[in-house]
Amino acid sequence: MHGPASPGWLLVALCAASGAYCLLRMRSPVEEQRRTAGAEALMGFGMAAMAVPAAAATPPRWAWFAYAVVFAAAALRALWSVRSSPHHLHHLVGACAMVYMAASMAASPGHHEHGGGGSGIPLVTGALLVYFIGYVLRSGARLLPVAAVAGDSGTLRGTPRPLGWGDRPELSQACRLSMGIAMLAMLVTL
Repeated sequence: MHGPASPGWLLVALCAASGAYCLLRMRSPVEEQRRTAGAEALMGFGMAAMAVPAAAATPPRWAWFAYAVVFAAAALRALWSVRSSPHHLHHLVGACAMVYMAASMAASPGHHEHGGGGSGIPLVTGALLVYFIGYVLRSGARLLPVAAVAGDSGTLRGTPRPLGWGDRPELSQACRLSMGIAMLAMLVTL
């Protein structure tokens, strides 16, 4: 979004890699995992596009409106999906955060060129920061090793088959953690 170029490019690479892994996860035989991976891939690639340093490419004002529209549609889809899976509530918050950031950037077109702060509403930015700090801490804690369950042969939901790269829960959790950290970085610079 704005700020020094080197951290911006690292953020772009992190988000794009997370989005690419989420595309790989869409090959899962589990329908719910495919849906979740699709939403997370959109988020990863959208965050990568929004994180491109302004020194490299300054998007026109209409691009921020386009981002807002795309993520508003993603938020509506997540709202619809919350009925069947509470995990989609996080997708709803993430999509709303993306709409908020895009709208903030569209409202202050000169802001991203100068790298200054203050384009967002402090109360909304603060609430999103608190949410994503909690999410990152929770996601990080879920990656901590736990005692292995006796007889666990690496199966997916009771299916007696080996896990593929797209079905590995620790990798998808690491992907979510990476995107949560990236979201925090983007919100801090807002």
